[in-house]
Amino acid sequence: MDFLNSILNFVVPPASMVMMSFAWPTLTFLHALEWLFNSLYSEDMENKVVVITGASSAIGEQIAYEYARRKANLVLVARREQRLFGIRENARLLGAKQVLVIAADVVKEEDCRRFIGDTISYFGYLNHLVNTASLGHTFYFEEAADTSFFPHMMDINFWGNVYPTYVALPYLRQNRGRVLVNASVESWLPMPRMSLYAAAKAALINFYETLRFEVKDDVGITIATHGWIGSEMSSGRIMLEEGAEMQWKEEREVPLTGGHVEEFAKMMVAGACRGDAYVKHPSWYDIFLLYRVLAPDVLGWTFRLLLSTQGARKPSQIGTGRPLLLEASPVRVAPLAFAPLSPQQQRAE
Repeated sequence: MDFLNSILNFVVPPASMVMMSFAWPTLTFLHALEWLFNSLYSEDMENKVVVITGASSAIGEQIAYEYARRKANLVLVARREQRLFGIRENARLLGAKQVLVIAADVVKEEDCRRFIGDTISYFGYLNHLVNTASLGHTFYFEEAADTSFFPHMMDINFWGNVYPTYVALPYLRQNRGRVLVNASVESWLPMPRMSLYAAAKAALINFYETLRFEVKDDVGITIATHGWIGSEMSSGRIMLEEGAEMQWKEEREVPLTGGHVEEFAKMMVAGACRGDAYVKHPSWYDIFLLYRVLAPDVLGWTFRLLLSTQGARKPSQIGTGRPLLLEASPVRVAPLAFAPLSPQQQRAE
């Protein structure tokens, strides 16, 4: 058996590359046809029920607006209930039929059972579950003097997605519904200062990839991975806030340009309505995954070269004895590009 594996180790990789090079044009063409067909027959969300966790800020808020434009019924879930009231009014102006606001913590199973139960009690059914609650960080792992916040990374980024999915799954099966997951390219693309976040996101993606095979066609799963698309952040701080990772993508050791939160939200909702298995922004990041599998040394050398040009390492606030920034007060971020509709625009619609 060892001898056979030794032979396959040399034969399978190059043979697979040759097969892929010949099959790539055909697969690309078929994928384009599938995308066109799904775009023409995209799911109509009018009067459908959508539960959005982490809806109080950043990507969760923008996703709520996108579903509102499609005239869906919304259930907005977050810890900051007061923040949700303003988002509810904006969503109504954009076309949402009915909007419920529920204060809950997605890392608590009993809270998840409560807001899913309230949704079913009020509407009677559930079509889409959107999980956006996340927690990011920007510190080097060895700088963390206090490990008490480590469990928060896994709780919010992993269990904060698993619990709502577990509770909602029976109701999604009844309507052949869909789960939309907000993941990140850091799940497989190594970046400094993101070790715990990347590990949690990798666990999240593997969970949903496995669940996809378990539920088969009864429940659709759309996994959205993004690059650097946010607004601003405070270096070396940890922020316990739903959707916080959307605020953390601009400042990086490798400053790559990205789009905006609003653009990614549109892509996520459009992809979910088309029934896409993946939504990637930008999609050219996939080439790094190919290098990671076939030429990991090249990828490692490239990142070391890029990171070495960024100057001396800046110390993080973690481990310096200064307090961390938690969610005691709202984190100020660059305002999102949204303006309420004017009375003339409302009449026009």
